[in-house]
Amino acid sequence: MTRTAARPRAALLASVAGAMIVALDGTVLLVAQPDLRGDLGATVTEVQWTSTAYLLAVAALLVIAGRLGDRYGHRRLLCVGVLGFGAASAGIALAQGIGLVIALRAVQGVFGALLQPATLALLRLVHPADRLGRAVAVRTSAIGVAAAAGPVLGGALVTHWGWRAVFLINIPAALVIAALTLTVRTPEVPRAAHRRFDLTSGALLAAALAALVHTLAGIPDEGWTGPRTGLGLLLSLLLAAALVAYERRSAQPVVPPAVTRSVPVTASMALLLTTSGGLFGALFVVTFHLQQGLGLDPLTTGLRCLPLTLLMITGAPVASAALGRFGPRRTAITGQLCVVLAVLGLSRPEPVWQTGLVLAVLGAGFTAVMVTATGTVVGDAPPGYAGVVGGLKQTAMNVGPALGIAVAAGLMPLTPPAAAGLPVTDLAPGLALPAVAALAALGLIPASLLPRR
Repeated sequence: MTRTAARPRAALLASVAGAMIVALDGTVLLVAQPDLRGDLGATVTEVQWTSTAYLLAVAALLVIAGRLGDRYGHRRLLCVGVLGFGAASAGIALAQGIGLVIALRAVQGVFGALLQPATLALLRLVHPADRLGRAVAVRTSAIGVAAAAGPVLGGALVTHWGWRAVFLINIPAALVIAALTLTVRTPEVPRAAHRRFDLTSGALLAAALAALVHTLAGIPDEGWTGPRTGLGLLLSLLLAAALVAYERRSAQPVVPPAVTRSVPVTASMALLLTTSGGLFGALFVVTFHLQQGLGLDPLTTGLRCLPLTLLMITGAPVASAALGRFGPRRTAITGQLCVVLAVLGLSRPEPVWQTGLVLAVLGAGFTAVMVTATGTVVGDAPPGYAGVVGGLKQTAMNVGPALGIAVAAGLMPLTPPAAAGLPVTDLAPGLALPAVAALAALGLIPASLLPRR
């Protein structure tokens, strides 16, 4: 194998492994949280903050991390990010109190933010345009595998070794990914990427995103009309307005004008936001209804959703082929229509086999949009700004699910049948799924703005 041929392969492996460790970490923790709560004597709110602290750090810093990668090199940022991620995992595994766990989860989120944009930027730097779609499809399938395997792996680890084991497995994985990253060779970054960016802009962006994600994450408990929700949304809006006003005057904005003026990039961001919101909003409603409404256990619920997972994994290569044949616009519109129709289909009571078929359509549509929008984001990134574009993409993928769940939670009852004194049929999804479908339908607008070819 020649050195030139080895570059794309090593970069693809590093990108896939980096994306998988993040996806796996999130899903295995969900299984470990009950055991963690019992071992550390934590409250439910404190356990929830082990996820919230991580999410806030990631969402707030992704764009800034991408900008740092553009300036200092994505290979370096990926290596630092994954090693820090592993070190934070080791600290969590040794922690003796819930406070330290929450703090280290925030630290883990910082390093998670460093590594995620780099995994996409590396693909752009080493893969030619005609092979970029395949690399993105492989990465998408790998993320699906990790997300699907997380609950199973987490259950096995917690059962035999306790909750600390789900963090200990990150340590050897991080070392392997770091070693793999060091073998990657990338072209020189354009000089434009070496410009400084305004720290005030970065701070305003981080604060606005953190306030928004924190507010959306609290809506299932507070509701859309709660005072905390109103204050949080107002704060987010004020910070966003301040950011826009400051960015217009800044000589080195955190999101460069070359990125904001790119229609394919901005349209892809909006598409990813609405599509991920539609998927996770629908999953929130369906899993809640199956468990709290119909009384199914988590394993049975997971099996009911298996067609969705399978199509997310196997559909990526098909989506990549469709992208090459039909172009981004038609592929994205078709995928988005599948998402909208599937979410609407889930709102109708159907036999189990029909529900599985609808979930399969949802998974196929989501994967088609993911592959198309990600490929467009990475492929159309202005020279020297692959990192900041990758950070924006990951930000959309973090905010979108929080938005979708907030929309769904605000329109459905969250009280179990026994406590509410209602029959199971009264806890049906109701208006939640049509509202989530409407959110997903908004994605048809940016999908129509993507390039034909």
